[in-house]
Amino acid sequence: MTDEKGIKRIQDDLAGLDFITDPGQLERFSRDFAWFSPVLVKALADKRAQAVVRPRDEEEVKRVISSCVRHQVPLTLRGSGTGNYGQSTPLHGGVVMDMGRLDAVRWIEGAVARVQAGARLVNIDKEAKPKGWELRLLPSTYRLATAGGFYCGGFGGVGSITYGSIGDPGNVLGVRALSMEAEPRVVELRGGEARDLYHAYGVNGVITELEFALAPAYDWHEALLSFPDFMTAVRFAQTLGKASGIIKKLLTVLADPLPQMCGLDKSVPPGQTAVIAIVTATGAEALRELCGAHDGTVVLEQDHAQVYGTPKTLIEHTWNHTTLHILKKDKGITYLQSGFRPWENVEKVEEMYRHFGNEVMMHLEFLRADGALTCSGLQVIRYSTEERLNEIIQYHRDNGVHVANPHTYLLEDGNKGESDPRQVAMKRWLDPQGLLNPGKMQAWDDEAAA
Repeated sequence: MTDEKGIKRIQDDLAGLDFITDPGQLERFSRDFAWFSPVLVKALADKRAQAVVRPRDEEEVKRVISSCVRHQVPLTLRGSGTGNYGQSTPLHGGVVMDMGRLDAVRWIEGAVARVQAGARLVNIDKEAKPKGWELRLLPSTYRLATAGGFYCGGFGGVGSITYGSIGDPGNVLGVRALSMEAEPRVVELRGGEARDLYHAYGVNGVITELEFALAPAYDWHEALLSFPDFMTAVRFAQTLGKASGIIKKLLTVLADPLPQMCGLDKSVPPGQTAVIAIVTATGAEALRELCGAHDGTVVLEQDHAQVYGTPKTLIEHTWNHTTLHILKKDKGITYLQSGFRPWENVEKVEEMYRHFGNEVMMHLEFLRADGALTCSGLQVIRYSTEERLNEIIQYHRDNGVHVANPHTYLLEDGNKGESDPRQVAMKRWLDPQGLLNPGKMQAWDDEAAA
């Protein structure tokens, strides 16, 4: 924790900038959606910024960086605070830099959008669509989430059924980043180098601009389907996912009783499994045929364009918005993030479903992983103890199901369970003194200790 004199020196350096020290505001800007996890609630309870600064442009960002380096004060970056792992919660106090005012869409040329890090995804999408394009990927928090926050703290979402994760090659083409030094360097990183900043919680560089590859803007159609049992719905989703002639934007499976818990109870009867699909309007008829062939029922259809950006879109009941809606009603639940291998995803889903029953309620998102169709789980868990939660995680891992632990703020534990040498090397290059979001990258702390 920085002494108050150090914070006052930074405030003096940054005269003219929006500099916040009000305790209530500090609390707000130090929190994200880590309250999804009872483990993180406890771990982060006393962690907060000592100051928040809201720069308006890149020159002001440079001033903030320079001052923090000169006075050796930690700096933590923040988008809209829609992450789930405490990415924007400072573990060692210091300054939180809110990037939300760097929100310009620089340009859209062909199938590429150049945007500032604080640009909200919904606004990028709205500017691209009149030109015939749209963002390839959107988290369920797209109305609030920023471009930089999504890249540094997100994974995938709406669109992942076709385009995989935001970190897959070709989805983000490049980034503009600043080094954490007294005289910040500006670097333009392309391709693989840009991906070394992906999902790193802002630990290894300050991103100010990104280039997104766009997708053709289709006429999308939303459908809510109901199935008599869970595995029938899963096999339907697998069949639809593999149907090459049906262009898809979203494919979600919610096992009973999740539809009743997340606000779909008016459409999906008790005891039924829900499937949410967004396909092109030209694929709607084929979708209905596949649904009928799997004993399913179409219970709701709507034009995606008419509900996009509003609470009426079915996106509201997918990805982690499912968890959000349930948590508003039931504080006794939490969630898991799991990945099923493409060659055995249906079999492993059934195995976990049979083993845990309603203790671990199945929520699946179908997506592409290395080009192959599979599914990720955002299972809803009836929380009892941290010990039992860890047992559930370990059972999945012991039985061939990957878990990206959402109950830790450590970068490695929340990703693949091991450090990425390229991300660590990027931190050495762009944050040589280790002042960016300290405590989140275990490999850096281990290296420093050694």
